[in-house]
Amino acid sequence: MTVKAEPFDLSGKVAMVTGAAGGLGQCFAKTLSAAGASVVLCSRDRDRPELVRLANDLAGAERLAMDVVSHASVEQAFEVLDEKGIQVDILVNNAGVAISGRAQALSDADWNAVVDTNLRGAWTVSQQLAKRLIEQSRPGSIVNIASILGLQPSKGTAPYAVSKAGLIQMTRALALEWARFNIRVNALSPGYIETDINREFLQSDTAAAHIKRIPTRRVGVAEDLAGPILLLASAAGEHMTGSNLVVDGGHSCASL
Repeated sequence: MTVKAEPFDLSGKVAMVTGAAGGLGQCFAKTLSAAGASVVLCSRDRDRPELVRLANDLAGAERLAMDVVSHASVEQAFEVLDEKGIQVDILVNNAGVAISGRAQALSDADWNAVVDTNLRGAWTVSQQLAKRLIEQSRPGSIVNIASILGLQPSKGTAPYAVSKAGLIQMTRALALEWARFNIRVNALSPGYIETDINREFLQSDTAAAHIKRIPTRRVGVAEDLAGPILLLASAAGEHMTGSNLVVDGGHSCASL
């Protein structure tokens, strides 16, 4: 057996992160950049202050406008990279939204917004990258950011849970099809992770009841996902494809 000297080294690789302006997206981008990758930061608005600051902090980072819900926007974004001679090796499908509410009260627009972003968006971006990797005979790694709610739903999360369950199954389907092209496709399923979006909720009595059911008795922070994302993106995980890596403090071992 040959042991790689630097299995987590991403030097010379280009990593694309969708939803890069958000807390998790920023963590993923910083982690991959620190490992040596050049990072392409994608957001619907490339001039969002958070994205500009992140790009300034990361050497060689590229800001790119991409709305994952729009096939035309995704295609155009990749064409911009093609024109610049930038070839993506690693994709982190992180863009996502959540709309909560009782199933009978949610509108079609609510359902479509969540499923189109979380599932169809990841499909569209993955497909655009895979076409290029296959045409150029290059290996690649795709990491889909799913959720433990894709494994076991909780009340009031139907569209989100369904979209993440679909994303996990899509991960397996694409891994099966693209393995012969040396394209790995894996999912990362976080439990409750504290971000700017949910910080207020996580301080509520409702959240406290959930936290009591987490074996580690705490919610995660973005940095808890740094090691897992690097494993899936790098040569350290080269024999992993079709996997769903759960990072939740043991939450999914208990009742959600």
